[in-house]
Amino acid sequence: MIPSGRPRGQPIHLRPTAPLAPRVLLPGDPGRALALAQTLLSKPVMFNHHRGLWGYTGAAGDGEPLTIQATGIGGPSAAIVLWELIALGARRAIRVGTCGALAPSLQLGDVIVAREAICLDGTSRALAVGERIAANSALTEALMRSAPAARAGPIASIDLFYDNGSRTELDASRAAGGIPALAVEMEAATLFALGARAEVAVACMLAVSDTFDARGARTRIDDHALLRTSERMGAAAVAALSA
Repeated sequence: MIPSGRPRGQPIHLRPTAPLAPRVLLPGDPGRALALAQTLLSKPVMFNHHRGLWGYTGAAGDGEPLTIQATGIGGPSAAIVLWELIALGARRAIRVGTCGALAPSLQLGDVIVAREAICLDGTSRALAVGERIAANSALTEALMRSAPAARAGPIASIDLFYDNGSRTELDASRAAGGIPALAVEMEAATLFALGARAEVAVACMLAVSDTFDARGARTRIDDHALLRTSERMGAAAVAALSA
């Protein structure tokens, strides 16, 4: 059971080989972490490579240090990574990830700022946060200012990537009442919950990487388009962390 308050002790799964910055970007994909480090950081050095969770530290465009650390896939992996980063000194973090569209108006490559996550995953439920968990409001507002074209609203966090699209949409839209989810992903609810427990600001920005037709058939974004969108999100996230 993860306690309330900030974690203490030495990390077990991350093995830092460079200093950690107090502000962190959290992509899921280690390859995307490398791509963002090459784009956003001056003279990046590897922060972590243990367990294939690549992370990098360097100076961002504002001259201040920034760490970009992959979380892996899903809530359990994200929980370990963020908890150990907080123990090492992380104080603000933004997930820069991908999602599947639930709102019919969303297109591949669109960007979403998550105001809250509907907790349909096991990890956030295990943390007993309730049916919805909000992102840090101040950091979320900063994200919206840095990415005015992004659509803001609730998203849903789930455990299964290869799920039936129509069933996921129905579950996410009906869960917990309130405003239906714009999109579905796998880590945000856990990250928001841990940030709240540790009193660390956590927000989330997502690129629409998948859309679904009426039968639930998936259409996937191409790699080059996803990289371009990820780089735009990374720049907006750095601007929000600098605000």
